[in-house]
Amino acid sequence: MYRILIVEDDPVIAGEMQQQMAAWGFAVSLVQDFQNVLGEFASCSPQLVLLDISLPFFNGYHWCGEIRRISKVPIIFVSSASDNMNLVMAMNMGGDDFIAKPFAWDVLIAKVQALLRRTYDFAGDVRLLSHRGAFLNTADATLMYQGERLDLTKNEYRMLLTLMEAKGKVVSRETLMQRLWETDSFVDENTLTVNMTRLRKKLDAAGLNEFIVTKKGMGYLIPEGNT
Repeated sequence: MYRILIVEDDPVIAGEMQQQMAAWGFAVSLVQDFQNVLGEFASCSPQLVLLDISLPFFNGYHWCGEIRRISKVPIIFVSSASDNMNLVMAMNMGGDDFIAKPFAWDVLIAKVQALLRRTYDFAGDVRLLSHRGAFLNTADATLMYQGERLDLTKNEYRMLLTLMEAKGKVVSRETLMQRLWETDSFVDENTLTVNMTRLRKKLDAAGLNEFIVTKKGMGYLIPEGNT
């Protein structure tokens, strides 16, 4: 089931879009906090975004640009501002398609299905994990924070992925070593310590101090909250 995120501030239109999409078997989420669209995007981890241009606080172009910093997820602009300038702007900001309001529901569904097929028929599911404004992209094993990309080694990525997947829970050193063994890395206690130290220094240098917390005698933890 594909996940769709709808960024539309008109509750009537948003509700109708949700109903129509759900009828075709999509899992649909509606943005509630228009000051934190990126946070809701990360929480939902959608496979396609339907994005209006005229929104409270920041317009759709702004949010398209922010999403493009961390993800290549398909974005369809849905707007009544359908003049050539807005069409060009939408494409230049990273949009994949544009649908003018008012529109026929069968046209919207057809465009969504076609874009999903083109994007995912030959690609795996891409997840996005977030914490404290940092976004871990499983597609390219990179961490984005404040517009900067942190390239991670294979071991650093696997450790951070394991900890972020278990956010709020302590992950033992044994579990981390097991996950690294799965990627054909030879890891013992000393190797794990060295890799963890390097990862934490990299996070600290990016401004993500205390991103990973040590629980003495237990393991490591990424605390809940500050998503």
